[in-house]
Amino acid sequence: MEQYAIKGGNPLVGEVEIGGAKNAALGILAASIMTDETVVIENVPDVRDTNVMMKAIESIGGIVEGIDRHTVKISGKTINDVVIEDGFIKKIRASYYLLGALLGKYKRAQVTLPGGCNIGLRPIDQHIKGFRALGADVRIEHGLIIAEAERLRGSHIYLDVVTVGATIDIMMAAVMAEGQTIIENAAKEPHVVDVANFLNSMGAVIKGAGTDVIRIKGVPRLHGTEYVIIPDQIEAGTFMFAAAVTKGDVTVKNVIPKHLESISAKLIEVGCEVEESDDAVRVVAAKPLTHTHVKTLPYPGFPTDMQPQITVALGLSRGTSIVTESIFENRFKYVDELTRMGANIKVEGNTAIIDGVNKYTGASISAPDLRAGAALVIAGLAAEGMTTVDDIQFIERGYEDFHIKLKNLGAQIEKVACEREQKKFRLKTG
Repeated sequence: MEQYAIKGGNPLVGEVEIGGAKNAALGILAASIMTDETVVIENVPDVRDTNVMMKAIESIGGIVEGIDRHTVKISGKTINDVVIEDGFIKKIRASYYLLGALLGKYKRAQVTLPGGCNIGLRPIDQHIKGFRALGADVRIEHGLIIAEAERLRGSHIYLDVVTVGATIDIMMAAVMAEGQTIIENAAKEPHVVDVANFLNSMGAVIKGAGTDVIRIKGVPRLHGTEYVIIPDQIEAGTFMFAAAVTKGDVTVKNVIPKHLESISAKLIEVGCEVEESDDAVRVVAAKPLTHTHVKTLPYPGFPTDMQPQITVALGLSRGTSIVTESIFENRFKYVDELTRMGANIKVEGNTAIIDGVNKYTGASISAPDLRAGAALVIAGLAAEGMTTVDDIQFIERGYEDFHIKLKNLGAQIEKVACEREQKKFRLKTG
């Protein structure tokens, strides 16, 4: 089983290039099959989740051709099935996007119930509510979500909770429905906007993405397009906090600073310097970190996907900090691992009370999910001595070349597959 071996103590210094947004890519890849014409998508991150999505498209007859590592050409013309029960697709949460895409185009779809990280209950009731409002019959049988409609008609849909997944899924189903659809209490995340822009580039008529009311005028068909995915705000934020935790100086390139405002604001609050330019953000951690309070909220609030990373930073900050998780109820599972490294954190329900410590110490730990796994790697980079991180397949679901990018910033980190490689790393790093 592969793991990361880390020797902590080096400040991260230098520049890092951020890849395409995983969460936008998953929606865009699914939406690409909604036309019979060819679609070219650039800036696709080469991570497990996107590769699984492309395999799922191929499994129903779609043609997926890699032009280079980050550019794919997709044709949905040869799709011959609307049933996706590939074992792979269970592993990613965004499998439900294929439901909206297939329902929108073919008026029927059967997709395996989604998996992904176990960070709490993530019901698909709002997806089902939206599809039914558009006129589909939706049921769950034998582990499959089955959606069918003779025709889809536009509707006024009010989401009970702000949900990115349901907003994107309903948007896809509605673009080829008859008449107008209005989605109220819609999610405003950058990747919602990116999927809407992609669909519009294919001939859809979507207005209001990025606000809480999205209006969609149905069209009979969509056409081919070429599109570039936005940069990944969570990958960017992870490297920004890596700079803070290791007392480093890192310039994060190929980003949209506007998408990072809530992250930058918290870094400034805890004592970092943050410099923005057109497409880069520099984080300098020259002073000791200080405490703060943070609550995760839908965009433009502080992202739930950045909660473990800021908790790792606050664990090394002076004073007492409070982190409140308002999106997922099971997102503090990594705290036990951080405690093994010397953190002083008490979790009560959806709140973590963090008393800052002077240092972390290396330990053998496991990644419980994607973002917490990345945060624990950051903790290892700041810790005294050796750390090993198991279950790194979670991290590779959403971070491309994570250990390589960290190495290029001066981290002592290696991906190792056996005890012998681990010993070799220990000898090399002293």
